[in-house]
Amino acid sequence: MIMLLAVNIVGLTHASDPDILSDFVLPPGQNPANVDGNFFTFTGFRQVGSNNLTWQSNVKVTKASMAEFPALTGLGVSMAVLQFPAGGVNPPHTHPRASELLYLLSGSLVVGVVDTTGKLFTQTLYGGDLFVFPKGLLHFQLNNDYKKQAFAISGFGSANAGTVSLPSALFTSSITSDVLAKSFKTDNKTIEILKAALKA
Repeated sequence: MIMLLAVNIVGLTHASDPDILSDFVLPPGQNPANVDGNFFTFTGFRQVGSNNLTWQSNVKVTKASMAEFPALTGLGVSMAVLQFPAGGVNPPHTHPRASELLYLLSGSLVVGVVDTTGKLFTQTLYGGDLFVFPKGLLHFQLNNDYKKQAFAISGFGSANAGTVSLPSALFTSSITSDVLAKSFKTDNKTIEILKAALKA
């Protein structure tokens, strides 16, 4: 009985994209006879790098997940290109359904990940470096260079990794200011200032 329970728990804790029972998954209503190489091609990264990011303070993320690239459905992978303006940040966030493998193409980034005990692990990355952010853990990236942009590619172990950005989730959702003020041991006025700044 205990062995059966242990096997079931292990099966339940294995959380990733489900295996598919075919070579690939077509969107509903699409005729398999009409599928060609275009289905397996994503062209959304062609304009990456041509953007002027001087006015931005946050990272520009261009994703290729199953929402943008339906051929990824059921394949357990996705990708994103991250363009960091000088001094730009990718605010603290999590990916609830996938680990992230970040490859820095150019520039430098200070990255950090916080484990479930609250310990922060940080590293300064340079072009050619690789860093892994385990699934579900809070992490961030900062371009600490205030003169140059940084470019990175992230791979995810899910076709739909999901992103929960903490600033947005906390201060632009419907969580009341009273709850946030008590949670952060501050007053409602401070919370309202944060909410207004993030909604602007």
